[in-house]
Amino acid sequence: MSQHLQITEIFHSIQGESTFAGEPCVFVRLTGCNLRCRWCDTEYSFHGGQRMSIDDILAKVRAFPCRRVEITGGEPLLQPAGVKALAERLLAEDFAVMIETSGERDLTPVPQAVIKIVDVKCPDSGEGGSFRASNLELLQPWDELKFVLASRDDYDFARGFVDAHRGAHAARTILFSPVFGQLEAKDLASWMLADGVPARLGLQIHKFIWDPALHGV
Repeated sequence: MSQHLQITEIFHSIQGESTFAGEPCVFVRLTGCNLRCRWCDTEYSFHGGQRMSIDDILAKVRAFPCRRVEITGGEPLLQPAGVKALAERLLAEDFAVMIETSGERDLTPVPQAVIKIVDVKCPDSGEGGSFRASNLELLQPWDELKFVLASRDDYDFARGFVDAHRGAHAARTILFSPVFGQLEAKDLASWMLADGVPARLGLQIHKFIWDPALHGV
């Protein structure tokens, strides 16, 4: 029986976040999320969507002139078996594959070759403490840990987390990203410079290119 996934949208755009920001990417946005972050900008993906076979998803992905794919949500790992199957099919066709996930879900189903962008929820998200610590052991050098920051308190939490877990994971890239419209990038930059934080400042560049409320970009 063919594997199916509940899909909110599939679209071709510019990657707005991570170390791949600025690169063309096909996004496969899955439906559903078990967390309710206060600053979430994809609440439209919590419900609804369309049930699609992996063959149909692949057909849509192949139609775009792009070989990089990000599986995102919502929370994609609420559908772990389907995500594993889709990622394996994409890798078999020589796509570069990424997944963006909250870090609350077990990363075990994600194939090792997939680039994992793993979000550690900060206190002001309303979902602080949800991170699954065992996921740190599953990270590879090409994976990335991301902290979305809404305040100085969030920054202090993220800096403390990075210090406490230094050497406990293989991920070489740590991302600090300000909540768009809530934390000024210049303030975050100044804190990072003052403290010598071993992290990369990330901005959601798609929100500077297009209307921040626009879907499918």
